[in-house]
Amino acid sequence: MNATTLKVPEARMELMIENAVMRVTWHIPGRRARLLAGAVLLAAAVGVTAAVSQSSACAATIPEQTGALSAGTHFYLDPHSAVAYWDANNANSPYEPAINARIGAVPAAVWFTTYDPDRITARVSSVTSAATAQGAVPVLVLYAIPEVNCTKNAVGAAPNVADYESWATAFAAGLGGHKVIVIVEPDGLASQTCLNSQEASQRDAAIAFAGRAVHQADAAARVYFDAGNSAWNPASVQAKRLQAADVVGSADGIFSNVSNFRSTADEVAYDKRILADLGNPSSLHIVIDTSRNGNGPGNTWCDPSGRALGHLPTVDTGSSVVDAYLWIKDPGQADGCAASAGAFDPALAYALIANGPGGAGPYAAKTPTAPPSQLSGAASTQPSTAPSSSTTNAGDIASAADTKAGGCGG
Repeated sequence: MNATTLKVPEARMELMIENAVMRVTWHIPGRRARLLAGAVLLAAAVGVTAAVSQSSACAATIPEQTGALSAGTHFYLDPHSAVAYWDANNANSPYEPAINARIGAVPAAVWFTTYDPDRITARVSSVTSAATAQGAVPVLVLYAIPEVNCTKNAVGAAPNVADYESWATAFAAGLGGHKVIVIVEPDGLASQTCLNSQEASQRDAAIAFAGRAVHQADAAARVYFDAGNSAWNPASVQAKRLQAADVVGSADGIFSNVSNFRSTADEVAYDKRILADLGNPSSLHIVIDTSRNGNGPGNTWCDPSGRALGHLPTVDTGSSVVDAYLWIKDPGQADGCAASAGAFDPALAYALIANGPGGAGPYAAKTPTAPPSQLSGAASTQPSTAPSSSTTNAGDIASAADTKAGGCGG
């Protein structure tokens, strides 16, 4: 990619850094000069499509039927993501052509993981405005609930529920009436074993508050609450937690499989069981993270070998109740085993590409260091980070990969 210096508004630069390093505070001297224009030009050139063999293979398995989102909806490609940063600074890597084409060109969620009440409105507004200018829908993730991921005093998390609710209100103020998808607190409802009953009730109320705040600020927003994944809590248990968070009154649906590898078919079936346990309210729909589930789960939750990219983001799910398949977790972000949790690992990213239908094709690395299923080479030179979401449940240890859809995850 051609490298040219690009000046970016402060709010967007800080968002780029956060997506690159998630929860680590990082100050880069002259950091404006380090962001290269290639990622931005790529976003403008490719929009939301990637002309790759995997997209053809996976798209062929999906009937053209949508849920609540309009057919032809395009998702926002963030030019300041961790993969865009890596790509712009690693043009000579043997993995760069494949990562650029197969991951860097695919829209993924933008995560907001730092309690920053004085800046969050401007940071959100910079994303929603950029997406609207492209005619695209951004996927935004709230991830700063107290004790996020059951971590006491988690770096970046709000100090208490009251502060979290104020932060969520400030987040919502940046939406500006634009069409957006908001993913509220991955793991926030599925993982509550570290909380006592009062703390769990406070968290439920805070998640409900966040959903209502988004709806009140932006009537065009669609809000989804945490359903964990099909190998975590029983559907009946997860339905009760969603009910406690007022999912019917405060959200438009549920999301599952964030940062996990469960097959799309398993997730759809599981999420439908949850909706059934909630009484099948017509207002609630489903979105599923398909970023890494192309070969289904492996033998561990943590950077399992042999995994592959899943369905590209789309609203053409073949189901009126499934609104979208999304890339919520960035493919290539480590779970903490191949590299530090949350760091972008190019070898891990390349393995997800190489293990899918058709492999890396014309973008195959010229000098791979190991078979694709074993690749775990040096991570990005960016600092290591905390996980965006680590669904570390025992049920992930053993499950057959989904092969019926040619490795597309469902």
